[in-house]
Amino acid sequence: MTEKKRRPAKKRSGGHHPSPYFLQPARQGTVTVFRRPAGNRIDPKLCGTMSSRAMALALVKQLEKAESVVHDLFLEATDDGIEALEAVLEACRESVTRRAEQASVPGAPVARSRRGRGRRRSEPASRGPEHGAEHSSARGDAADGPPPTPTANDAEDTSAA
Repeated sequence: MTEKKRRPAKKRSGGHHPSPYFLQPARQGTVTVFRRPAGNRIDPKLCGTMSSRAMALALVKQLEKAESVVHDLFLEATDDGIEALEAVLEACRESVTRRAEQASVPGAPVARSRRGRGRRRSEPASRGPEHGAEHSSARGDAADGPPPTPTANDAEDTSAA
């Protein structure tokens, strides 16, 4: 009677679904991406061979995005469906390769996405009106900045009217 009764661990319902894609090492350090068989397929579908594991994982992420839009992408058995699948696979491979090349070029502009919708942390929350106008003109807001200075052409136009 010294044993304590433990409650069984709770199963998480509807949580994490395993990815239908898997990686397999290939020749010369490359990594091949496959999709598990679905529908009437018996063999895994070869999705692409990438030069590194990081690029292969990027391809998997891109393919999961594409498949979330077109749910039956890998289930189509018609000629048109197979052609569409090949076109999507090629577009995903090119996209991943293009982004990898842009990231490897020094001095290339890095596309950084800002996550979240909150206020930027670099600016303090409470600022006076004198600071707000100064910063809004630095951001390029024309409505809060000083009015444009009149030119010689503007003076002639206003006198004629």
